[in-house]
Amino acid sequence: MRNPIRFLQEVKQEAFKVSWPTWKETLQGALMVFAMAVVMSLFFLLLDQVLKFFLELLLKVSI
Repeated sequence: MRNPIRFLQEVKQEAFKVSWPTWKETLQGALMVFAMAVVMSLFFLLLDQVLKFFLELLLKVSI
């Protein structure tokens, strides 16, 4: 890096070009992430229970 002052000026210029999300967009994105986490946790809970049922069934048959 030859000129740190020029580098910092360019960083500042680029930072002003960034399109930051609005509060509404941020909240909407966070709610979507939360909703998908809930949906996926319910899916894996159901999958776990189904696999547990079949495993127990399999173990009872082999005894």
